[in-house]
Amino acid sequence: MTKDSKPAPEDKAHLIVAEDADVVIEKHPEDWIAFVLFWSLAFIVFLQFFTRYILNDSLSWTEEIARYGLMWVVFIGGAMVTRRNTHIAVELISNVMKPGLPRQCLLAAVDFVKLGFLAFLAYVSVTIIERMGIQRMTVFDLSMSWVYAGVSFGCFLMLLRQAMHVWRNARMGWKKPHDITETIAAD
Repeated sequence: MTKDSKPAPEDKAHLIVAEDADVVIEKHPEDWIAFVLFWSLAFIVFLQFFTRYILNDSLSWTEEIARYGLMWVVFIGGAMVTRRNTHIAVELISNVMKPGLPRQCLLAAVDFVKLGFLAFLAYVSVTIIERMGIQRMTVFDLSMSWVYAGVSFGCFLMLLRQAMHVWRNARMGWKKPHDITETIAAD
């Protein structure tokens, strides 16, 4: 800086101020299991691509493990989505209805239908494990019930998370968050 030059003025007025949001790391088991499975799956698929197209000599086990790993990721990821209650849903009717008893009954019915469906899915997944016990994997000499155990594990996690969701909603009286804020009086 020379003697004649002045320092640039500090710009205190900003039109847009960007601040870092608080990063929250949740410690739920299904998040970490899905994280490890996903990145293991990514490595296996890359290994399959590398050995097939670069080395021109494919590993035989990578395709089978990638297929089965994807099944595990999907169903354990389903438990994550159930915990956050972010499954795709048609909420038009409940959003159009006014807060009150009919809307609460509809939301309760939807929660119990989801709970019943997940209980049925968990039951069927156990029966599939029992039936697949005699079949063997193509490359590895393991039972196919190990593959479907991940599906069953994910179904039971979804059932547990939905039961927790039903319990929480029952305690709140099946009110949506914006129903609660509408009753708050402005000062």
